Amino acid sequence: MTQITVAALQLAFTDDIDANIANVSELVREAAGKGAQVALPPELFEGEYFCRVEDEALFARARPVGEHKAVLAMQALAAELGIAIPTSFFERDGPHHYNSLAMIGPDGKVAGVYRKSHIPDGPGYEEKYYFRPGNTGFRVWDGPGAPLGVGICWDQWYPETARAMMLMGAEILFYPTAIGSEPYDEGLDTARLWRRAMIGHAVSNIVPVVAANRIGREGDQRFYGTSFIADEWGDVVAELGRDETGVITATLDLGRARRHRAGFGFFRDRRPELYGRLVEDV
Repeated sequence: MTQITVAALQLAFTDDIDANIANVSELVREAAGKGAQVALPPELFEGEYFCRVEDEALFARARPVGEHKAVLAMQALAAELGIAIPTSFFERDGPHHYNSLAMIGPDGKVAGVYRKSHIPDGPGYEEKYYFRPGNTGFRVWDGPGAPLGVGICWDQWYPETARAMMLMGAEILFYPTAIGSEPYDEGLDTARLWRRAMIGHAVSNIVPVVAANRIGREGDQRFYGTSFIADEWGDVVAELGRDETGVITATLDLGRARRHRAGFGFFRDRRPELYGRLVEDV
């Protein structure tokens, strides 16, 4: 298949998991109605972004992949609509906890789980308290019409994440996100940096990128949305504003992207024998 239609969802969340699932489901249905074959909700859409604070009671929210309400709901919806839904969720695996993503295919089955590799730690984003670093390695799945690579939020700042998924055969990169204001610096707005980082991945890998963020105020943080879809040139072909609830879609020409990727020669001209420093400790 040369073309694929993808969607990013953007909305606000409360701590009512059933309401959140219903709202996400409504937007997934809208995306499917617009022809989307893959619909990307934001990170941890089951509730508010609880990593704003350290509270051991919040570990009770985690569930195994086969028991998590958000995953089960998206499985049923994916099977009904024949659409793939990369689903972020708080995973419990025995005594361990992860920030994870279930790749749900258009048959409603979980093709596999990716556990977030890069875990941030700072004011308002205290994820190291809750999550172990992922032990799955980066993952790429056969999607509807193309291999799909998915990184979760903080992963999106690392060029190594994008390049690793490309070397594994990804033809589109997806990034579910929860990012907004920085409590330690009211004057710092990372929205444009966030977008530039991922557009850089698109350009340097000649690959389309899809990013879905949340919106709204939660506690003392405001999440800044600005979800977008970029083509292989890094040109933004669909986007949402800071406070918009909705769905964006784009039809991407993967055959064109492959030609451009080959023509630019970035992968032909790589020199892995010179990159050893990249895997050494700082």
